[in-house]
Amino acid sequence: MTNRYYLAVDIGASSGRHILFSKENGRIRMSEIYRFENGMKKKDGHRIWDVEHLSREIVAGMKKAGEMGKIPVSVAVDTWGVDYVLLDEDDHILGDVYGYRDKRTEGMDTLLSEKIDSRELYGITGIQEQSYNTIYQLLADQVMRPDLLERARTFLSMPDYFGFYLTGRKANEYTECTTSGLVDAESGNWNRELIRRLGLPQEIFLDLLPAGSVLGQLRPEIAAEVGYDCSFIACASHDTASAVMSMPDPSGKGLYISSGTWSLMGVESEKAVTDEEAHAGGFTNEGGYGGKITLLKNIMGLWMIQSLRHELDDRYSFAELAKLGQEESDFPALVDVNDNRFLAPDSMIGAIQDACRQKGMPVPESPGQLSAVICRSLARCYADTAKKLMDLTGQKFDSINILGGGGQNTFLNRLTVEESGLAVNAGPSEATSVGNAIAQMICAGEFEDLAQARACVRESFAVETFS
Repeated sequence: MTNRYYLAVDIGASSGRHILFSKENGRIRMSEIYRFENGMKKKDGHRIWDVEHLSREIVAGMKKAGEMGKIPVSVAVDTWGVDYVLLDEDDHILGDVYGYRDKRTEGMDTLLSEKIDSRELYGITGIQEQSYNTIYQLLADQVMRPDLLERARTFLSMPDYFGFYLTGRKANEYTECTTSGLVDAESGNWNRELIRRLGLPQEIFLDLLPAGSVLGQLRPEIAAEVGYDCSFIACASHDTASAVMSMPDPSGKGLYISSGTWSLMGVESEKAVTDEEAHAGGFTNEGGYGGKITLLKNIMGLWMIQSLRHELDDRYSFAELAKLGQEESDFPALVDVNDNRFLAPDSMIGAIQDACRQKGMPVPESPGQLSAVICRSLARCYADTAKKLMDLTGQKFDSINILGGGGQNTFLNRLTVEESGLAVNAGPSEATSVGNAIAQMICAGEFEDLAQARACVRESFAVETFS
């Protein structure tokens, strides 16, 4: 029987990859066929995304599949959350596409508080206040680019835009759009009254499309360029939602950390939790596959290690930094990894050293000491978050599923066990791409539902246990 292929395009903050998936002998097989660089560019003092570059790279990777003779049944794109594209009446991009680390949202929390109380907002959307959320970015547009917002006719999240680029069809996919802070946590739709109160143009927001829906076929010119036609699936296009789909637990009731640039730690829930305890604890309610909620805490994550590595001129691999950290594992300093000083510092090393200095702790100097401080601090945060999640949900857990590339950091995994007292199950490492693919495979009838797909994930990928 000829294999049926599914192409998952996973675009992260630093790179993108195309991975072909198929189902053979009851197991999921995967093969990376294309990889490209990504990153925010600096322009006029701002951090922006090169959307044209990303669009070209998506097509280039799709073309590679055709050249290999492995024509996919479908393709889907997932990305990070909160960022967006505005289109004019002719469907042209308006202005620059800002990245979530841009500082234009500074002060927008004050403006938002004049329009709605933060506790009321959390009760409506279930989304924790973060300066990079779409709601703050749109308010920044309102203040700094009001003419652009007036000319806007369509709001598209990043993966929505890539779907439009490939198919010509515009839609807003549910999981990605929940990160905006404008979706009603109870109804799962845009809260139009909230949008009106903020003074934003309601007509630019399209009806939400459930994750796993067929968006359409490729535009003729795209099909001609890549050498084939296929359908485009609006997967759970927020990368966290896709990663959670890959959890190797058919029940979906375990603790998870989607570990990459960010560490998103939480549980899958049938409904949003928007009480004062959740709000005060920093928990957010994002959309998941099947209309579920991913109740989670956004933790700064491996961005700190990535920044350290770059600041050291990439002299060390991530594995080498982990080894150096393990050699300095007794270094007695911790930082609050969720401190905003670590969001986009000019120097991550300087930010860590200043934080330690201000708390009267030993100041890390060597790469190993800096790595140890980051990993120990992350592990402590994971342990605290696990306890709070148990308190919030009334559930007891004996392990944490670490999904994504961060699960390859064995030093951090062992520290997490030590700090939390819970076992760690690490894998699959390409969790987001796996989730992207199984959304396509469920749509195509390869699996009956998510539980069956997760059982297959458990059988198909190596999961290493630390205890």
